[in-house]
Amino acid sequence: MNTSAAHGMRERLVVIGGDAAGMSAASQARRTRGPDELEIVAFERGHFTSYSACGIPYWVGGDVEDRDELIARTPEEHRARHIDVRLRTEVTEIDVERGRVRARDLESGAESWTSYDKLVIATGARPVRPDLPGIDAAGVHGVQTLDDGQALLDTLTRTEGRRAVVVGAGYIGVEMAEALINRGYEVTVVNRGREPMATLDPDMGRLVREAMTGLGITMVDDAEVTALPIGADGRVRAVATADTEYPADVVVLGIGVRPETTLARAAGLPLGDHGGLLTDRSMRVRGQENVWAGGDCVEVLDLVSGQLRHIPLGTHANKQGQIIGTNAGGGYATFPGVVGTAVSKVCDLEIARTGLREKDAHRVGLRFETVTIESTSRAGYYPDAAPMTVKMLAELGTGRLLGVQIVGREGAGKRVDIAAVAVTAGMTAHQVAALDLGYAPPFSPVWDPVQVAARKAAAKVRGTG
Repeated sequence: MNTSAAHGMRERLVVIGGDAAGMSAASQARRTRGPDELEIVAFERGHFTSYSACGIPYWVGGDVEDRDELIARTPEEHRARHIDVRLRTEVTEIDVERGRVRARDLESGAESWTSYDKLVIATGARPVRPDLPGIDAAGVHGVQTLDDGQALLDTLTRTEGRRAVVVGAGYIGVEMAEALINRGYEVTVVNRGREPMATLDPDMGRLVREAMTGLGITMVDDAEVTALPIGADGRVRAVATADTEYPADVVVLGIGVRPETTLARAAGLPLGDHGGLLTDRSMRVRGQENVWAGGDCVEVLDLVSGQLRHIPLGTHANKQGQIIGTNAGGGYATFPGVVGTAVSKVCDLEIARTGLREKDAHRVGLRFETVTIESTSRAGYYPDAAPMTVKMLAELGTGRLLGVQIVGREGAGKRVDIAAVAVTAGMTAHQVAALDLGYAPPFSPVWDPVQVAARKAAAKVRGTG
């Protein structure tokens, strides 16, 4: 029951988590309803709000000079808009039955309960930290928050040695490896998979490995970390696998993340197969009238496979926060789902994907054909035309576009947006090939690389009918 509303009082919205989803929800709710109607309290255990976690590798690597450049809106700016931001305060319990949360001040240790009429859970994700000997040693860092980034930079400043080992070769691992190279470190990446960037098919990941090797990064694939040996000073000194040890003065964990749903699980809220909170299309937690969740702690509908997935991306978090804030403020909005579009880079190599990989399509029982083409970012005769590889998956029978991966130089990465729109709209390879895209020699060949792949995919699907 909405007790405050029942008594004609001002309602209270409590937000757990002060970054993308949480503060987008708070800001949108404030735009929807004024402070006389809705009190907003946001709990954040760190020192910062509304920052770009995606920018941390570029700050560590020196491309972004100042940490504050990554902060979109400070706590003071939120407070000026009548959002009560409480930093260094960790929510330790959600009491759904009584509509309240218990929080602990991390500086004083004091605990108190705060009641709510409406609750937003935006607890994000936590870096995977395998239970290995030495995992908690000094010099071992996960990189998820600005506080994590600052801790890593402090270590890099204090450490005399120049050997870094990155464990994992996903987005964070790859980006942190380049950042450490930029800081003058000798970098080794230990990867459990066959190729880096498991979000790509292995044949496309191979292109990323070649680029990383070209930067001077030592790649160790098909390797399982067994321990992080510690020196006499209590600091990490190496990363050990079954075969050997790789000396390290600093270790960065880039193994991936999992939904941070410890509070939600303890409160009895519904979780999916990937450990994320389950919501309806309005981002309301299933079975709850006044509890919403968004960002890296939820599972989302994959529009291509029709299944739920955990895809931790800032783009999703900000959009979901807007949806939540609208609904919590008394309006109505829905989040339709995602196609898993992402883009990254290694030096000047751009890496992009949308839709399904081959193993994703196999897992859900789809029959498909694949094509891989080589093209250029501009007309071949135009100066600085750069190579580009495009891989496309199309469904047998329908020709529906299932997924696209692109690896190439300047101008490659954002071409994935063409494919993202097509995949979202359920277009066929034939329809993509017929799109009226812009052309001039400085921007594209006569046939855009995505359309070259679409033509070949359409012909191959027809040929196997």
